[in-house]
Order: sequence, then C-alpha cells, then structure tokens
Amino acid sequence: MKNTVLVLIGLGILLATPASIMAHCDTMDGPVVTAAKQALDKKDVNLVLIWVDKESEPEIKSVFEKTLAARKHGQEAKEVADQYFFETLVRLHRFGEGEPYTGIKPVGTHVCEVIPAADKALESNSEKALMNMVQEKVKLGVTELYNMVQEKKKNASQSVEAGREYVDAYVSFIHYVEKVYETANLSCEKRSSEEAQTGSLEE
Repeated sequence: MKNTVLVLIGLGILLATPASIMAHCDTMDGPVVTAAKQALDKKDVNLVLIWVDKESEPEIKSVFEKTLAARKHGQEAKEVADQYFFETLVRLHRFGEGEPYTGIKPVGTHVCEVIPAADKALESNSEKALMNMVQEKVKLGVTELYNMVQEKKKNASQSVEAGREYVDAYVSFIHYVEKVYETANLSCEKRSSEEAQTGSLEE
C-alpha cells in the first residue's frame, strides 16, 4: 500500500509537469507517428483513429485517402504526403488533449526520462523498473523540500527577511505536496469532476 501511494504521488508530480516537457506524442519516433507509418503501410486507417477523438475522424480519413493516392506518384510525392498526414494526425491528437500543436519534433528529441520507462514497462508487461524510478524521484523531491523548510525554520525568528524565506519554503513545500497528492488521487479527481457536472446542472 505504501509503495502504491508513493507511485501515485510520483505520477502526480509528472502530471503536474508542463506538457511541453512531457510530450512525446509530437515526435517523429513517438507512438502517434509510429502508428501513422503502420497505418499507411497496411492501408488501415483504423490504426490511427484511436489517437484522435470521434469529431476528428472525418478529417483524418480524408487526409489518409489523399495520402495513399499521392504515394503512387513517386518517392518525393510520397514523402510530402506522408509528412502532411503525420502533421495532421499529431495536430488533431494534440487538440484532443487540449494542448497546442507546435510541429513535429525530430527523432531523438529529449523527453522526460520517465516516458520511455513507462513505454518499456508496457512493452515488457512489468512495472517494476518504472515503479522504482518513480518512488526514488518522490523520495528525493519530498525530502529536498522538507529539509529546506526545516533549515529555514531554524532562523525564521531572527529577522523579517529570514521569516519570509521560511514562509516561502513552507508554502512551496505545502503547495507541492498538495498538488501532487490531489493529482495522484484518482478517486478525488473523479469526485471533483462529478461535483462540477452536478454544479453545472444545478445552475
């Protein structure tokens, strides 16, 4: 149970990380473009429809058919058409996530190290290495902020400035712990969503 809580908090930390840092679905070697390549090679649009919402299906299907047709007109036309399809798919996928589209990043673009670890966990059918990684980051993060608060607390009464430094450290620590815990607490998130829907209906 303890390990599970640590992992959930750790995932909360990761979820609180800016999307531009975490994203890997907008890279040429990410899962979205990989799925797009497979779909084109197998001529099966269903392989990419799972990456977009239902409203985006018509546009994806249309661009997919045009891409297949363009591929018949030589290597240059194939490369241009494929890239346009990749960009359309990634753009609509990002839109479905509520994130802006800023282009497709090249192969090898840096992403947070936990992302390939998470993919590897899924591929190997084992979350052990991923869990160890997340647990270690949680321990380091909480310990670092906790120790900072304790250190600032020692001199908090010496001056107003020292007191403010303690307060800044305290607020950072409390907000951090609160944010990652609430994000990681899936039941809390579900309850908040249900409450929001209930509130909108009452209005």
